[in-house]
Amino acid sequence: MPDGAISVVERFVESRTGLDPAQERPDPAHGDSTARHSGPLAGPAAPIHSEESASRPPYRTDSPVLIPDGRATAELCHRPDPEDRFPVEWLRLTEHSFLVSVNWPAAHRFFAPLPGGHQDPLLVAETTRQATMMLAHAEFGVPIGDQFVMRELGYRVETTEFTVAGASGAIDVVVECTDVQLRAGRLVGMRVDLRFQRLGRLLATSMGILGCTSARVYRRLRGERMSVAGRPLPLLPAVAPRETGRGDRKDVVLAPSRHRPGWRLRLDTTHPTLFARPNDHVPGMVLLEAARQAANVLTPGHDFHPASMRIAFHKYCELTEPCWILAGPDRSAEQGTVMQVQGLQQDEPVFTLTLGGGAPRDGG
Repeated sequence: MPDGAISVVERFVESRTGLDPAQERPDPAHGDSTARHSGPLAGPAAPIHSEESASRPPYRTDSPVLIPDGRATAELCHRPDPEDRFPVEWLRLTEHSFLVSVNWPAAHRFFAPLPGGHQDPLLVAETTRQATMMLAHAEFGVPIGDQFVMRELGYRVETTEFTVAGASGAIDVVVECTDVQLRAGRLVGMRVDLRFQRLGRLLATSMGILGCTSARVYRRLRGERMSVAGRPLPLLPAVAPRETGRGDRKDVVLAPSRHRPGWRLRLDTTHPTLFARPNDHVPGMVLLEAARQAANVLTPGHDFHPASMRIAFHKYCELTEPCWILAGPDRSAEQGTVMQVQGLQQDEPVFTLTLGGGAPRDGG
């Protein structure tokens, strides 16, 4: 295990000295289960209990996804391209707590460094999404093919050293799962809280509230709308890349609006990162990026730094209906620059989001 990972585990264990040690011990009746984890995060794993075991953990389902060595895969992270996949492997710490090894790039085709050598904070949001789905599949038994919806998502950069030099390479992420909700033995939702650290320094924190829907129920809910997955859409004109904080027009997700305030959401379903897989609705990361770009357009110099973010998703954003992005400064904010952003379809809110700008505080 790398030194950074060891330090995270040591601090985690020290902070949990009140836990019942019996909760941390594998059941000797079920033998050694360490084969699930190898490599940099090698260590003891929670035992896989048999179907007949009376002590079977309640969060296991009848069809768990078993990963022999605890390594991230395209299916677990919902990211087919390794360039876009940031979790590497994981280790169970307690029943509902995990240490995830993450690799953040120093340069990425979409999550590119910001001016001044700053790392892109949206990496925190995307890594939260991937790590949560990975653990839901591999540790909570959600079958591949079931659908996830992140009802809420938020992050905060905790250090002024959130730079390419200080926040790339191997990152240690402690994930705590709470409010775990089961229905008929299946995971239907939970909350996650994450702490991102590198070499002992706290880089960022994040949270998410996740819902899970079976493939059968999802097909019934979405109906004919599922037929639009993978269908090409007309590509709208783009706002000037420089105004959105982007260097390439293909990464711009805002189109000018002539007849109403704000912008129209611009969707390029061939984008290799934002639309990595066929989807029947607009991915949440597209909406986060639209909010960030709107904040850039409204900021003198077009260099808004999204040091914190909190978004609530109210409904699916449909691919075939116009989505309007409205944004403006929060005049009531006591310090720093705060932007309020909203997405509307048919005059109903799809999401509401708050972005905090300016230099991040140092909490590490």
